[in-house]
Amino acid sequence: MKRFIQTLKNIYRIEDLRIRIMYTLGFILIYRLGSYVVLPGVDPSQLSELQAQTQDGILGLLNMFSGGAFSNASIFALGIMPYISASIVVQLLGVAVPYFQKLQKEGESGRKKINQITRYLTVLITGAQAPAYLANLVTQLPPEAISPFDPMATSPTTYFMISSVVILVSGTMFVMWLGERITDKGIGNGISLLIMVGIIAQLPFALFAEFIARMEEQGGGLVVFLAEIVILMSVIVLCILLVQGTRRIPVQFAKRVVGNKQYGGVRQYIPLKVNSAGVMPIIFAQAIMFIPITLVGFADSEALSGVAAAFSDFHGFWYNLVFATLIILFTYFYTAITVNPNQMAEDMKKNGGFIPGVKPGKKTAEFIDNVMSKITLPGSLFLAFVAVMPAIVSQFGVTGQFAQFFGGTSLLIMVGVVLDTLQQIESHLLMRHYDGLTKSGRIKGRRSMGMTG
Repeated sequence: MKRFIQTLKNIYRIEDLRIRIMYTLGFILIYRLGSYVVLPGVDPSQLSELQAQTQDGILGLLNMFSGGAFSNASIFALGIMPYISASIVVQLLGVAVPYFQKLQKEGESGRKKINQITRYLTVLITGAQAPAYLANLVTQLPPEAISPFDPMATSPTTYFMISSVVILVSGTMFVMWLGERITDKGIGNGISLLIMVGIIAQLPFALFAEFIARMEEQGGGLVVFLAEIVILMSVIVLCILLVQGTRRIPVQFAKRVVGNKQYGGVRQYIPLKVNSAGVMPIIFAQAIMFIPITLVGFADSEALSGVAAAFSDFHGFWYNLVFATLIILFTYFYTAITVNPNQMAEDMKKNGGFIPGVKPGKKTAEFIDNVMSKITLPGSLFLAFVAVMPAIVSQFGVTGQFAQFFGGTSLLIMVGVVLDTLQQIESHLLMRHYDGLTKSGRIKGRRSMGMTG
């Protein structure tokens, strides 16, 4: 506790860091307040059925990502997920389309063009999702709750539908802008922080609902509830190990003499992450799994049948099997585009470094690629296991809301973003020669978590 208080004092002494944290908190506050601003024309007192619909399942997950804005019929109801989906599409195009590959090689100017394309695509995706969201909203609310512009109307007016689509698109773009401002002027990755804040906002309600459920006659009592908390803490520890786990490769640097000074002649280590892709594979897979429910207009899964019903059942076998498979595939895909063995081998060769027993150049690149392939497999399998944990624990009577915190996208995002943000704060402190949050002065962050804006 004493070290923590001293760290807070050190943070306050650094003006730049203090201002960045204040900016971050201010932007997050705006985001949270906006999630309670209901769409014009919607009676907030009539939202009970919509909120009941988003208690669990796939819609519950959507509601969690939006920080409750989805169930509040808020101007931020669609949250940041359309932007995430657009970013995924653009990154996939960067692998398959030569034009995007060219942009990626153009440095800062190419990055700006890619960001602009991502924004345009975000507008298109949000414009497609907004009518589906409103169609579901209309079915969940009585006509008088969404037609105050015309008290005699028995259904939503055209004006309401058009204006609401524009507002929802604008809301998503504003949330995207907030995320970019946090990245530029605040601390941490803005998009990731907004997702995490939305998830954490649902935790107290989920925890209270689970406690009430366990206190009922058939709930198992306080002992079962405490056992669930212990299991949750254990899963969090496993997630931290997954995020921070590394395989170190020794690199020997040859001796070089420049003038009167000697360089090299030392052994260092390249830390290769067991999960170099971070939580991006699980976000990619989750965005794709949202597609079926979006195509059917966010309809109630009980009214669906066939493939649509299978892929809308958050706890179903087929949903989780496909979800886990996508995570494994995306882990390999994202690792391939973020870790370049050829570039690493070339950099080592330029700096007079080599892996003992391995020839520099092509052989070194092949060795690193082989190591990455071996450590990525267990990392991807464990990532997939954590992702389907909510479905597993739900089979033991855990409520749908609380089950989402036993793994899945929510827990991994929280762990990854918290570690990344702490690592950035740690860097600011160490640059000013202040003690950080740990005795070692190092917190291993997860920089690949966020979507750049």
